[in-house]
Amino acid sequence: MLEDRQTAPSATAWPAAYPQGYAVVDVETTGLARDDRIVSAAVYRLDARGEVEDHWYTLVNPERDPGPVWIHGLTSDVLEGAPLFPEIAEEFATRLEGRVLVAHNAVFDWSMIAREYARAQREAPVRQRLCTIALSKELGLPLANHKLESLAAHFGVVQQRAHHALDDARVLAEAFRPSLRAAARDGVRLPLLECRPLTEWTDRAAPLIGRQSGGSGGYSSGGYSSGPPASWRPSRKRPACPYPNPGRYEPGKQLKQGMRIAFSGDTSVERDLLEDRAVEAGLHVATSLSRLTSLLVTNDPESGTSKVVKARQFGTPVVDEAAFGQLLGNVEPATEG
Repeated sequence: MLEDRQTAPSATAWPAAYPQGYAVVDVETTGLARDDRIVSAAVYRLDARGEVEDHWYTLVNPERDPGPVWIHGLTSDVLEGAPLFPEIAEEFATRLEGRVLVAHNAVFDWSMIAREYARAQREAPVRQRLCTIALSKELGLPLANHKLESLAAHFGVVQQRAHHALDDARVLAEAFRPSLRAAARDGVRLPLLECRPLTEWTDRAAPLIGRQSGGSGGYSSGGYSSGPPASWRPSRKRPACPYPNPGRYEPGKQLKQGMRIAFSGDTSVERDLLEDRAVEAGLHVATSLSRLTSLLVTNDPESGTSKVVKARQFGTPVVDEAAFGQLLGNVEPATEG
């Protein structure tokens, strides 16, 4: 499961503000939904200048159908004897500790990792992430698209096994090194984003198939033997808010029942739980942001997400998750008609 490789560090002059180390990560999963699971993970640890220190790879038993085998190639038989995530969580954590998590479409890899740690009642030791798609845009690389294969081709990196976590992580590490050096050479500010570990988690409807505590179990030979397909996720459609929208939130005042609340980006409390609390308080959770939105909740108000951009355009008030949690404790009742 573990492979290590040492290389000599680069002697190139380096910006003092850059991070001291990176963990280049790739995870393969059973699907893309919030209840999907990791089936394999790989980490290349790099020093401050992007030189490889070592690498590590593991399979993970997802305790359910493996999902798109035609993509990641990991069948139920292969995964049945693999360790559960809690069994590899500590080793995984040592690979991430004190480093910036680097991934291609990093928000996806980070979200999957954070959820697995939350299920295991632990926190992933990651405080910052860097997306190589965002970095390639900052550098103005002449790519036809932002697929990993295009980034690899630009730097002459040869892919050997696409969608194999270890090879994808290797390819990304080899492409990240020249990207990092180009950024240092040109004085480019790295597009680092904060990572907030999930502090609460609940799986809403994930059928468990395969190994479970107290027994060896077994996977079905193909697809679910019962229950929904791997890409299924429970509907989050909620009943209409019974209160009229009283308008925008005014800083320094209370929230009022009926206000339209939108969320953007990572939250330390799992998003669905946070939305449920808002609904229970009599607020309307909006999936998009418009001129009628009362408040945007985001921990990254400088990000370029569509909701943040629209909030700036419309002048929508913005608070972070901690402030919103305090506001939820004292929501003003709706005005009776």
